[in-house]
Amino acid sequence: MAKIILITGGARSGKSSYALELAESIATKRLFVATCPKVDSEMSERVGRHQQERRGRGWVTIESETDLTTILSGQAEGFDVVLIDCITLWVNNILFTDEGQSPPLDDHRIGKLCNEWLATASSYAGTVICVTNEVGLGIVPDNALARKYRDLVGTCNQLIGKNASEVVLVSCGIPLVLKKSIRV
Repeated sequence: MAKIILITGGARSGKSSYALELAESIATKRLFVATCPKVDSEMSERVGRHQQERRGRGWVTIESETDLTTILSGQAEGFDVVLIDCITLWVNNILFTDEGQSPPLDDHRIGKLCNEWLATASSYAGTVICVTNEVGLGIVPDNALARKYRDLVGTCNQLIGKNASEVVLVSCGIPLVLKKSIRV
């Protein structure tokens, strides 16, 4: 049974760097699952900075914008730790690809999709670390799509947090443990 760790925080809080260091302290066979689409030059530059941070540190990277279940059920085999960065973009990508579908993406459907890969992750023979943004701490967005996105991310964060053995909030580069598994 896998150990699931959720690392959350605001934008540029240090959560991805913390997740990398944590994963590297756990195992040498590490898989990085990147969910970020390269939609413009800014995102390509951001992806490049993250790739540079991992370079020479023993990471294997798979880019997958939406299909976490397939990766965790097959491609992750042989790795001791899988780092998914990030859930926030995973939700964004599903919302984008689902645009115009009927019925529209809602809390129930995103919860079902999240629970599907969580079920696969729970049977994974290693550690799964998930990075996500805490998007619900700011002002209420002024448009329906942004509010929907915030709510969908919140739903996923709650589901992962409940299923995780550990939850860490990173603020100002400092990890704050919110939930810690008790080893007997």
